[in-house]
Amino acid sequence: MKEILVLLLIYFIGAVPMAYLVGKYVKGMDIRKYGSGNVGATNAFRIFGTGPGLAVLMLDLLKGVAAVLIARYVGGPWFIVLASFTVMAGHNYSIFLGFKGGRGVATGAGIILSISPLILLIALIIFVIIVVVTKYVSLGSIIAAFSIPLLMLGFKQPAPELVLGLVAAIFVIYRHKPNIERLLNGTEPKITER
Repeated sequence: MKEILVLLLIYFIGAVPMAYLVGKYVKGMDIRKYGSGNVGATNAFRIFGTGPGLAVLMLDLLKGVAAVLIARYVGGPWFIVLASFTVMAGHNYSIFLGFKGGRGVATGAGIILSISPLILLIALIIFVIIVVVTKYVSLGSIIAAFSIPLLMLGFKQPAPELVLGLVAAIFVIYRHKPNIERLLNGTEPKITER
């Protein structure tokens, strides 16, 4: 029973729509009506600028960190995996936004930061290289997500963490399906476009 209540709490932590709240209370704008319409850090940077975008990024990242810290206090490695999926589900399918949400990249980064900072650092370097070269944040996010389970395998991470990395990567890449379609069609906006 305690575990179920904790997972509910973690879902609601993930479901708090940071980009929507920052947009509404800092800029007086509904982020869902601008740019890609996505309630995530990339769209926040593009629409609101660096300061509010950075705030959204850090708040979404903290969701993942909080989920892992709470789960560690309550259960073992497999419960951490379950809690990680739960917080990402909350972020991506927020009850407060009609079960819509972001792509899960920042929240997923918070999870990986709490589990293996070195792997996150390498994935972040990959992300930055891809974005600098191509100017596509979505492509950087997809490739960085894809790298996570490979890095975990290379660093011989325990089975629960490997499963977490694999499923989280699939989840993030799946959530980027519209971006993948736009990349293939040549209509995906670059980071330099507002």
